[in-house]
Amino acid sequence: MKKCFLTGALLLVTSALLLPAVAQEAAKNDAVKPPASPSQAVLMQWNDIGRKLIAMAEDFPEDKYDFKPTPAQRTFAEQLLHASGVNYYFTNIVLGEKPPTTENPPRDQFKTKAEVAAYVKKAFADGAAAIQKKGDKGMSELIVDPYSHQQTRISDYAYGFIEHSGNTTGSWSCTTACPDSFRPSRGQRSKAITPPLPDDQEDARQAVRLRDGSLNSFFGEG
Repeated sequence: MKKCFLTGALLLVTSALLLPAVAQEAAKNDAVKPPASPSQAVLMQWNDIGRKLIAMAEDFPEDKYDFKPTPAQRTFAEQLLHASGVNYYFTNIVLGEKPPTTENPPRDQFKTKAEVAAYVKKAFADGAAAIQKKGDKGMSELIVDPYSHQQTRISDYAYGFIEHSGNTTGSWSCTTACPDSFRPSRGQRSKAITPPLPDDQEDARQAVRLRDGSLNSFFGEG
């Protein structure tokens, strides 16, 4: 009886000592974190959308890579190459280098699904490295946007490319609107990314068109 009493007392003392430490640790975890720095904020969004495009490239069946709804539209592989290749208009210009000669790397230079996926990875890794190199101070530097011929901050310029890539990932919902001959297998669909519905009105209209069976948003020339 005395032994049981001592054991119980020891447990109570131990709990009393541990509870404050646990509470302090929980308070630390719940503490409000400071905002991300300018370059960190850009980098997080850049990497997030990059991971989604890489997952698309890796998950999509290779035998469907060259599907296109009409001869005038891009294939799935060509759209991935475009969404990634255009990023060098950000990376090169931010680093003071000449922009590439085209937004659309030729499909015949990438023979396999693995080569396309590797290019997507490299394009986003190179962009991320450029953002890190410029740092917080560099995000407010001005460059000339080659599309609008207007000065713009590097951070704003980066968000434009992030949005461009986001339009591609949002169009991934076309896999549920395509005919059976184009849809991935059930196992492949289970691994595919299902992004949230677009927020802005134009992307919402695109999502409705995709659900209605239109693939122009993903495979188009824009």
